[in-house]
Amino acid sequence: MKPNVGTVDRLIRGLVGIAAIVSWPLNLIEGNLGIVVVAVGVVVLGTALFRWCPPYALFGINTGARED
Repeated sequence: MKPNVGTVDRLIRGLVGIAAIVSWPLNLIEGNLGIVVVAVGVVVLGTALFRWCPPYALFGINTGARED
């Protein structure tokens, strides 16, 4: 898997993922919606950690460094 998530994209994904995961234990989002938000947060945080996003790969998007 070739990295396709750039630094700024990675930072935003990391912050959004952490915020989504923390929102449920802090009771900011409750019930089934909270579970869905946590699941999405885990996926988003995972794409930030691995620097690879499957939809980006599918559509040929790369927010990382350009290759010349």
